[in-house]
Amino acid sequence: MTKKTRKWEVFPGKNKFCCNGRIMMARQTGIFYFTCTLIVVTCGLFFGFDCPYLAVHVTAAIPVVGGALFIFVMATLFRTSFSDPGVIPRASPDEAADIEKKIEVPNTTSPGTYRPPPRTKEVIIKGQVVKLKYCFTCKIFRPPRASHCSFCDNCVERFDHHCPWVGNCVGRRNYRYFYLFILSLSILCIYIFACVLTHLILRSKDDNFLHAMRDSPASVIEAIVCFFSVWSVIGLAGFHTYLVGSDQTTNEDIKGSYSAKRGQENFNPFSQGSILRNCLVVLCGPTPPSLIDRRGFVVPECSPIHDGMLASSGKESNAVKIRHENYGSTTHYKNSNNIGTNTAGDPVVVSNGNLPVTKHDMITYQTTDGTVNNHLPTVNDQPPVVFHDTPLVNFPLAEAEVGPYMRDNTNAVSRGCSTELSPL
Repeated sequence: MTKKTRKWEVFPGKNKFCCNGRIMMARQTGIFYFTCTLIVVTCGLFFGFDCPYLAVHVTAAIPVVGGALFIFVMATLFRTSFSDPGVIPRASPDEAADIEKKIEVPNTTSPGTYRPPPRTKEVIIKGQVVKLKYCFTCKIFRPPRASHCSFCDNCVERFDHHCPWVGNCVGRRNYRYFYLFILSLSILCIYIFACVLTHLILRSKDDNFLHAMRDSPASVIEAIVCFFSVWSVIGLAGFHTYLVGSDQTTNEDIKGSYSAKRGQENFNPFSQGSILRNCLVVLCGPTPPSLIDRRGFVVPECSPIHDGMLASSGKESNAVKIRHENYGSTTHYKNSNNIGTNTAGDPVVVSNGNLPVTKHDMITYQTTDGTVNNHLPTVNDQPPVVFHDTPLVNFPLAEAEVGPYMRDNTNAVSRGCSTELSPL
């Protein structure tokens, strides 16, 4: 029995997966391990040398508060580092070819030569013109606020930046956890620094301050680490607080996409109009689902041998098992004057669309008297085989099934498989 391949094993981006695809990170994770080590070692020294003294001489709540902050910091760090930041699936070869065919402008001077597609399209959001750039790597038009990360080689929704300290991109699905991580980390640094100073001051009452530092060298190490770290962490937390309040990303702020210097008409169309609403949308809104099915199984392409086995078993090789509640409604098309097809005409919704659609239901036949129907002609004086008058099915696939944004859903057709369609 052949082993089934999961999609994370053939993922085209530069990512590292662990726990059978449950953990998704960038390949360069050395700085992430340094971040974890620095936090754990500093907090370990604090709990081992400062908390016992402070719990006795000040209050027992100091180690409790410190432990709660440490757990929250590590939880938000792992949630940011181990999750999908909002990777947009790449276009399939058929979808990429169709997009390039539609947007390609024929070159009359040198026919037959390849002309790359234009890089941008324009859409209007709240009266503001927003350009959608074409990604030549992913073969898609990136949605608004998305960008291609050169480190992970993926297009990411609402791309903020690639953070080596957390070992992952920061995007739409993990930005709130990144913001909570740096905010709680700044509070933890201030808390440890204040407790360490309190510890040294209380020890210096019986002796001078230098002797207190000599008696507790761990406190000195903690104070140095927190002192040099707190400025950068607090500055980063303050900067992202400004971004959250204005509903911007780091990428947009650096590029000045919605800066007032470009003119009064160039406003941010994604802002909710107030700081409170922007904070609620960014921090309290629902987390969008992942667009990549990392742990799903790769569906093999159909082969002639597979089609022959289906034909010998009496099953239709082009029957597609699709649940109507997930892939749209059932429609019936009137017959046209073209012989051999019945896909033209105005659609009429029918109610008896529960019967399976097979290849025979999609073929019409012309009899000797010139009439067209879907009945097979009589062979060897046998009565004609009559098939059920079942409707054709028009399955407009959902956005997540064919890849998001600027893709033509009409390309999703049956490939002759009898397996169920699965998201990209």
